[in-house]
Formats: sequence, C-alpha cells, structure tokens
Amino acid sequence: MRTLKWLVCAICFYNPLAWAAELAKELSVFSPYLGTWQARFSMAADAPAVEDVSRWERALNGTAIRTLHSINQGEYGGESLIFWDKQKQSLVFYYFTTAGFYTSGRIEVISEYEFAAYEQVVGDQNGITQVKSTSRFKEGQFSVATQYFKQGKWTAPQTRIYTPSKKAVVFK
Repeated sequence: MRTLKWLVCAICFYNPLAWAAELAKELSVFSPYLGTWQARFSMAADAPAVEDVSRWERALNGTAIRTLHSINQGEYGGESLIFWDKQKQSLVFYYFTTAGFYTSGRIEVISEYEFAAYEQVVGDQNGITQVKSTSRFKEGQFSVATQYFKQGKWTAPQTRIYTPSKKAVVFK
C-alpha cells in the first residue's frame, strides 16, 4: 500500500500535464487566452474575408507564453514569445513572421482580462513602423482592436473577435 501511495504521488508530481496551468504570476492575464482560437474578418472593405487561427500556449516552464497564428491556411503566419523582463520590469515580446519582418514590444496589463501591446516593426514592406493593440477576454471569447502607424499617421482601429477553435495553425 505504501508503494502504491508513493507511485500515485510520483505520477502526479512528475506529470507535465499537472503543471500545464502553472504560469509565472506576471503572465496570469494570459491564462484565459491559452488554447486555440479563430476569427474571420476583412482586411479592407472591398477585400474577401480571411481566417486567422491562433494558438496560445504555456512555454519555457511557464515563464513565457508562445503564440502561433496563420492566416488562410498558411498564406501568412507568425510566432511570438511573451515573457517578463526582469531588467525592464515589464512584459515584453518578440513576433516573427513568414513575411520576413519582425516586431518587438511591451505589454501593459490593463485589468485581469485585458492588456495593450505596443510594437516596433522592423522590415515591413508596406511601411508600417508601429502597431498598438488592445485585447479583451470576455464570456469565452476575446477581441483585439489594432491600429497601425503608417506614413506618419495611425490607422483607424480594426477589431477582430476570436472564438474557440479546433482548427490547426498551418505553416507552409
């Protein structure tokens, strides 16, 4: 019986699935975002709708969040790592894309389920140099309102609603 108790404890303690929900306290705002999501939206009024599939996951023993996303089954995609920078005392991230540009930025936690991201863009072909977005989790889905700094001015916010999904993030 003693061996059985020890075995049960060992399985629970050493099972990576038992640790899945553990995140560094600085990352707690991202807990409800963990999982796979999708949104359908148009990039412009006269453009056909696109589908964005996004997966948020615990990374690096809970000290980071990894996000992956793909638009239209891999036409475009990207990957981010979000983590607490002890030196800056701030949440920071890096986002790398299949289009050959990347961004880096910081995240400001607004509330328990909301955060704002401020990005510097390097190498975008369309002249975008900064991005700012606000994400809000509410009632099992989240919205992202995004603005782009292009040719010296900010675009109007574009809002997308993400709902739970069973689809896969696809890279070609």
